[in-house]
Amino acid sequence: MVLAGSAAAGVLAVAGFAVAGSVPAAPARPDGETTLAVPSPAPSSPPSVTTGPVPPPATGSPNRTTTGRPSSSTPPPAGNRVSDGPLSAEGAVDPHSTIYWARSTLTFASSRPLTALAVEVRITQTGGVRSTGQWQTGPADDFTVTARESDGAVVYRWELKPGRTIPAAQQVFAVQYNHAAGVRRAETDSYRVRATAADGAHTVHGGFTA
Repeated sequence: MVLAGSAAAGVLAVAGFAVAGSVPAAPARPDGETTLAVPSPAPSSPPSVTTGPVPPPATGSPNRTTTGRPSSSTPPPAGNRVSDGPLSAEGAVDPHSTIYWARSTLTFASSRPLTALAVEVRITQTGGVRSTGQWQTGPADDFTVTARESDGAVVYRWELKPGRTIPAAQQVFAVQYNHAAGVRRAETDSYRVRATAADGAHTVHGGFTA
């Protein structure tokens, strides 16, 4: 029994040495720690950036230039009467006119209902002027409409029929015509509007601007 116990103890001791030899030993720690510094690339300035002192931030509001809005049309010639009582009017040549054809538009407004209204547009005969039509924003059945040549002009006319009324609103009256090839000048064209409201009769007249 003593010999058997000694033999078993010898086997365990040999096994212990074998296991200890199979486990790797931790590497020895060096005497001092060494830190490796990796240099970072030096930043480069963009080519478009100039170096120099940076100005201080601006204080207060920057200077501003105010430009007045241009007028939508040239002022009418002197002597025109573009407003009278509740009436106002403005004549203009349509910007879509061509070197062979044109449209002239009268924008008319009244702040009161009208019981009588006569609108006349005269397009001077500058060469080849011939009517190609006319129209208005109001109901066609409310007006008697004519177009004819008279005294060197094509005269367009609208007259409110008896018993009809025009509401307080803006109205558009337009005339269309052919003309000789080229840029036609409209300085001698004109319009005249006569109307009757509750406070009496009123008249406006003027020209057409480009």
